[in-house]
Amino acid sequence: MSFGSPNKKQRQNSPDFPIIPMDVFAKGFAVKKKCLDAIKRWLDMAHQSDPLYRRHARAMQLLLLFMSVMLPANWLYHYLLVGLSTIRGIDVLFVADMATALAAGTAFALVRWGKFRLAIVVFLSTLLLGMAASAMAIGFQLLMFDQTHVLLSLVVGGLVLGRHALWAIFATLQAIFGIGMAVDAHRFVAAGKSMSAAFGNAPSVVLSYLVITVVIDRCVHALLTALKESKARGEQLVTEIAERERAQSQLFHAQKMEAVGRVAGGIAHDFDNILSVILGYVTARERLAGAGIRALMEALEGIEQATRRAMKVSRRLLTFSRDDTGEPEYFDAGQALQDFVPMLRQLCGVRVQVELQQAPDAALPVLMDRSRFELMLLNLTANARDAMPGGGYLRISTQSDPTHGHAVVALTDTGTGIELDICQRIFEPFYTTKPVHEGTGLGLDVVRRVMKDCGGAIEVDSAPGHGTCFTLRIPLRRVGD
Repeated sequence: MSFGSPNKKQRQNSPDFPIIPMDVFAKGFAVKKKCLDAIKRWLDMAHQSDPLYRRHARAMQLLLLFMSVMLPANWLYHYLLVGLSTIRGIDVLFVADMATALAAGTAFALVRWGKFRLAIVVFLSTLLLGMAASAMAIGFQLLMFDQTHVLLSLVVGGLVLGRHALWAIFATLQAIFGIGMAVDAHRFVAAGKSMSAAFGNAPSVVLSYLVITVVIDRCVHALLTALKESKARGEQLVTEIAERERAQSQLFHAQKMEAVGRVAGGIAHDFDNILSVILGYVTARERLAGAGIRALMEALEGIEQATRRAMKVSRRLLTFSRDDTGEPEYFDAGQALQDFVPMLRQLCGVRVQVELQQAPDAALPVLMDRSRFELMLLNLTANARDAMPGGGYLRISTQSDPTHGHAVVALTDTGTGIELDICQRIFEPFYTTKPVHEGTGLGLDVVRRVMKDCGGAIEVDSAPGHGTCFTLRIPLRRVGD
């Protein structure tokens, strides 16, 4: 028979050693975390406008609750179990503690109502008045038996009310200590002792609390300085972000207007064709009138179709060139590209053939600003056109990459290609190989910014004499994602 402690196997098989499943502990920790989170949320419901007060609100509420409960509970504990002391002034101590507990409860309610500073002033004022009354009742030596209230007033006053309040509390405490020492001196003289014994600890008490106050003062000063610097950095950061967003918006609009200028030639050519159709019908009005009502109606229908086409082109251009801040929206990238290809063909002219290849029945839902999506296409198409001065082909293809969650848009041209050292710098702002007054060097930088903002990426594959392929990888997103 073994008289040692039971081993693991014995504990598992013995009814005296039940095995508690691990999920029970996990559930217990989860419940504990939920309770703590609920308490934190409840404490944070006491909204404070001042950032310093918000930092202290949670801890001060807990402290005030503790003081409002602990002081009466301590007296009740001594009354029921330990017995109350028979020292002089015990009634004054009781009244002072009850007043402090009541003030703590009132201060807690004021904090919940958003009156943080007033709550701390009420609590500390009552605490100091209670210490002054206790000093007059029991003297300095008995008062200093428990220094909790003294240190608490310094710490709370310094951290919450500031440095001026800290030194005011320090001066008040010295006056309270002086009152207590005077009470002790009076009693020493009445008992036939030397009154100097009552003031024997005065220098050490003054110096000790002076050091404590100086340390708290330095800590408060450092905290306030750090808070001011943090606030200043935050305001500066907000300003810089706003300036950056404004500059980026201006950059996008400038690029749009530049792209509109490039498209203007193609649009003018298209409008010329439309006006030629309309003019042809108008000049044939006498012949059409002689051919009867049916021929005239067909001519008017042709004029209407040509006019609607012109209106569609002009509205598309006006919508694209509008100066807006840009709002992300859900749309099908494939359908948007299909609608925008006519404008790309107008941009390229007759010497560059634009071919669109789309995967059948492949929806490409994305979330981004549609005008910036079109701006990317215009910039890349304009670069492809410039890379094919003698003409060529630009193939635009789309496909879905569900493995990586991307909508892939590839623009491949048959142009001159890009050398490796230039290819490594093409996305740098203001870098361009075009002659002066023919390029800003911002087109590809804008494309890179747009892709970065929507969480996508752009890739380039090129070699001299073998054309260039730009691949846009845009995150696939659906409504509700």
